[in-house]
Amino acid sequence: MIIMGIDPGYGLVGYGFIEKTPKGIKVIDYGVIDTPQKEATPVRLAIIYDCIVELIKKYKPDEISIEELYFVKNITTGIKVAEARGVIELACIQNTGRLYEYGPRQVKQAITGVGNAKKTQVEDMVKNILGIKEKIKPDDASDALAIALTHAFTNKVLVEEFGIK
Repeated sequence: MIIMGIDPGYGLVGYGFIEKTPKGIKVIDYGVIDTPQKEATPVRLAIIYDCIVELIKKYKPDEISIEELYFVKNITTGIKVAEARGVIELACIQNTGRLYEYGPRQVKQAITGVGNAKKTQVEDMVKNILGIKEKIKPDDASDALAIALTHAFTNKVLVEEFGIK
């Protein structure tokens, strides 16, 4: 089963693809969608939508997991991230129909066992679990892999079907 993880954003959208089999979990690909700052909001949203659709068509994930939107101090940034997240959700539902959401604390708990773990602790565990030696750059890509792994570890149907905990 191929799982796509998405760390939604406006300037950078992190994505990660993992494959879960009865023998374990391996990384397929990860990276970010980088929208040009000079472009207007509608253009940046269109870029995000098109890239998400392209990634879905390329890797054909069975299921997609996305981080829930959390409160941000800068309301302008929060609105733009919410708009981007809506575009991402639309692209995912139209192209897979299977979208799952996880909060930041859920992701930290699933990956490190601690709901208030530091970002570096999450990245270190993601690298360890997936056998990645180098630093995952930027952080958004690491976060996306963590979200995909959270889905693989916590979705009851997947855990029962594949027997991986």
